[in-house]
Formats: sequence, structure tokens, C-alpha cells
Amino acid sequence: MDRGLAAAVERFADAVGGALIIAARGTSVPSGQLRRDAALEAFHLCTSVIDVDRAHSDEELWALAATFGRYDMVPAAALPRDLRVSGFVDGKAAWLQRPSEMFTTLADLDRRRGGSLARTYADEAVRLAHVVTALDPYATSSKMRAVADYGRRLRADLPAQPEPRAADAGGPRRPTDATTDAESSTGADATVEVELPPAEPVEDVLAELDRLIGLDAVKEQVRLLTAMLRVQALRAERGFATVERNRHLVFSGNPGTGKTTVARLLARLYRSLGILERGHLTEVDRSGLVAGFVGQTATKVAEVFDRADGGVLLIDEAYSLIRGGEKDFGREAIDAIVKQVEDRRDSLIVILAGYPAEMAELVAANPGFSSRFPTTINFPDYDDDELVAILQLLAAAAEYDLDDATRDAARAWFSDQARGVGFGNGRLARNLFEQSVARHATRVTEIAEPTDHDLRTLRPEDLPAEATADVDEPTSP
Repeated sequence: MDRGLAAAVERFADAVGGALIIAARGTSVPSGQLRRDAALEAFHLCTSVIDVDRAHSDEELWALAATFGRYDMVPAAALPRDLRVSGFVDGKAAWLQRPSEMFTTLADLDRRRGGSLARTYADEAVRLAHVVTALDPYATSSKMRAVADYGRRLRADLPAQPEPRAADAGGPRRPTDATTDAESSTGADATVEVELPPAEPVEDVLAELDRLIGLDAVKEQVRLLTAMLRVQALRAERGFATVERNRHLVFSGNPGTGKTTVARLLARLYRSLGILERGHLTEVDRSGLVAGFVGQTATKVAEVFDRADGGVLLIDEAYSLIRGGEKDFGREAIDAIVKQVEDRRDSLIVILAGYPAEMAELVAANPGFSSRFPTTINFPDYDDDELVAILQLLAAAAEYDLDDATRDAARAWFSDQARGVGFGNGRLARNLFEQSVARHATRVTEIAEPTDHDLRTLRPEDLPAEATADVDEPTSP
């Protein structure tokens, strides 16, 4: 009757109770009381998730009574109707709005002593919240969004971790990706198979997503997608009906807005969720899909899908497939892609990426795409402050410093750049950094005995007067 809730609560009480015992070392608080405190924390979490949509279904309340009746936290022999009439869980959703006192205490201890007690709490709390969400046969997106937001708030309050690189701002690729740079940009056949390490915890990948600069709306959609997938998997385990969703996506936005970075994180998330076997990212564009002779395009597309099988295939500038004349084989590639997507719907995920207007045209022009790619995630341009933050990350990674005056100058520089189709975003920040480093080198060579400060510090005069970024333009027919 508890649909797995009792086991999930026991796991939470054991793990978080253990964290509390470690935190309380040197005190006289009995361990039994600490485990009871952890069970009470689980009770607050469960009732708050149940109350998010105010529906309080029979399935949720039966599981709540069966699980917490043994802790004397629910009235003995209570029926769902009794709990609803008494308003037993009414108003409990507010508990999710801020980290609890228990979590905050563990996080403060971790900051002072070092350790991962708060992370244990966060991991187990998010896991339990998804189990509760799966109890509801009609779980709403608002409930899944509330759980995703709760997890984000917990991760935001964890002790600081090293910063990741800026979205699409360069830097080495993760060694677990099973594609080479040459394959990524040209669709070449060279593939380097790398043995993948164990799947990462979902919360770790989401935390990396949260630390990316900007992209708030994108992060929200990814968290919601993740929550829905987790809940559907839990519902399947419990014997509930599941809602089949097409997992293929459209990424819409200008270059340098983080599309590739987020695609790579999604691949890792899907592997952690057990949806993909390998979780690698394969990137390809038109040149990697379209051949020059009749009959070769379908074969070329199949080879790309073979490489991507078990992971995520990102097709960049996908709109270019509908451009061209009568003798162009782009539309043949589209037909081949639609067939491959259908044949491999359980083994890989495809993301179509490109400029907003052109991607809308592509999806609308082909019924096969519109039905198989129902979800579009829009990547907005970075604002000036976000571009300065990306520049700061690039500089720090290369052991350069930006003082206040240089940051102000960079903000003004970004503000002067024309925005529109093809605006470079993160690529523009990277190009600015590289040009500034070159100008810095010229300036420093004129100093007879440069200090460490001279060698590290970029000054306003190091910034170029004009952008020479390789701004992209949509592919022409």
C-alpha cells in the first residue's frame, strides 16, 4: 500500500540520521533521537510535496498513513478521507520554499569542518521527493517543477565547489566523450572510443548546470525535463501507468549561447537516469550528413547515427538541410534522419540546433520533425554583465586578472557591439579575451622588468577598439 514510500523514508532516515550522528559527535544527544529527527524531517518533506498541487490524492494519503503511522506521526487507522477532512497536509507546501534548519546546520558544519553531510541530505531529500511525486497518478508539471526548484535551492546552499568553464567559451572537452574534435565539426568517420566511467549522480550534473552563467530559463526547462523523467521511471517501478514522451529536442538560439554545453550535460544526465547506455555527445552539421551523389546521403546519415547510438546526437545548423536547389540532397537527409529517429527511439536522443527563426521554419516545414521534436528550448543572448562574467572565467582559467576598471571597460565594450542574428555571445567573449591577451603581450614586452602583477593583469588599454569576432551568419541557399 505504501508504493515504496516506506523503503524510501527508511533510506532517508538511515542516511540523514547517520549524517546527524557524525555532526553530533562529542555531544550527549542519543543516536536514536537523531534518527527519529531524520524521520520527522522526511515526514515534513513528504507532506509538503503532497500539498504542492492541493489535490491530496488517495494514493498519496494511503502511502503517507501506511509509512508514518509506524512512527506515530499520522493518526492510527487514518483513512485518506479523514486526512483530507482534517486538513492534515493543508499548507505544508510552504516547507519546500526554503532549506530546513537541519540542512542549514549541516551545511554550516561542512563549511567549518569540511565534509559532505549537507550533500548527503540534499541527495537523499531530492530522491525522496521524487518518490513522493511518483505516488500521484496525476502528477502535475507544477509539482515536478516545485521538486526541481527545491533541489536547486538545496544545491545552491551547499559549500562552494570549483567553477566550471563558461558556456561555449572554449576549454578542453571531457575525456568521456566518444567523439573527436574532427568528427564534431565535420562529421568525419574518425571516432575515438573511450571507456566511460560509472554514471554520475544526477544531482552532481544538475549542480554543474546550475553553475553555468545565465541561462536561467534553459536551466528551468532542463530541471523540469529531468524531474519528469525521474518520476516516470519511479511510476513504472511502482506499477503505475506512465506517459510516453518524445525526448528529442530543438535548441534555438544564436551561436555561443551554451547549446553545445547544455547538450553535453543532457547526455550525461540521461545516462545517469538510465535512459542512455553511453551518454556521449556526437556533434555533426550538414556536411556530415549530406552526400554529393544519389543514394549516398542515407548511408552517410546511418553512419552518423551508428556513432551516436547510446548517446545524444546534436545536429548543428539543422535548418540548412531545407536550403538549396532541386539537386540538393538536404531533403533526402531529412527523410533519412526521420527514419533513423523512429528506428532508434529507445537508444538515442537527437537535438536539432540553430537560429530561432530558421529552426521554426525547419520544424514547420516537415511533419516528421514537428511530431518527433515537440519541445523547443530557447537560448537567449547573454547580457553585458553575463558576458563580463564569462570573460572573467576565461581570464581566471588562464591565470590573468581583471581589475574593476578593466571589467567596466569590458562591459562598455560589450554594450557597444551590435546585437542581432549571429551575435557571438560566449564566442565574442572568448575572442575579446584572446585579442586582449595579444595586446597585453605587446604592452608588457616594452616593460624592462615586468612584475608578476604586470604579467597577470589585463588593463583597459589591452581591450581592442573594435570586435574582430568570427560572428556566424545563417547558411544561405
